Amino acid sequence: MTVGATAAAAGVSAKAIRLWESKGLLPPSERTESGYRVFTEDDLDVLRFIRQAKTLGLTLPEIKDIIDLQRDGATPCGRVTELLDTHITEIDRTLADLRALRRSLASARRAAREGQRRGQDAVVCRIIENHTDRDDSARTEG
Repeated sequence: MTVGATAAAAGVSAKAIRLWESKGLLPPSERTESGYRVFTEDDLDVLRFIRQAKTLGLTLPEIKDIIDLQRDGATPCGRVTELLDTHITEIDRTLADLRALRRSLASARRAAREGQRRGQDAVVCRIIENHTDRDDSARTEG
């Protein structure tokens, strides 16, 4: 199959195929006499795997690591589990940071409204000037 047909069948762009090939996720493709890339069903399976792995948030280096393990005869599912656990931990940390930021923003907004009702003057903007966040130390130390 040509790069265009392969891209359509895999649900990715031809540009993605060229990039992934250049990064070693695909072996170098065979070429016709006129220089066109030719891909096999095995290549198509790998491309579909890469597309699915990307939907799980895996990076290209992580995906390459998984594919290399499989090509070397290992079963990469243990490594995949480790990677997914790491991504889940990162997402949980990001969610906690976002919840803390939301609390901080809501507190600043409340303080600004209270200050405005009391007629407090501000140098630039009382929302930021009067805001003190008890969560700042936790966020910068973590």
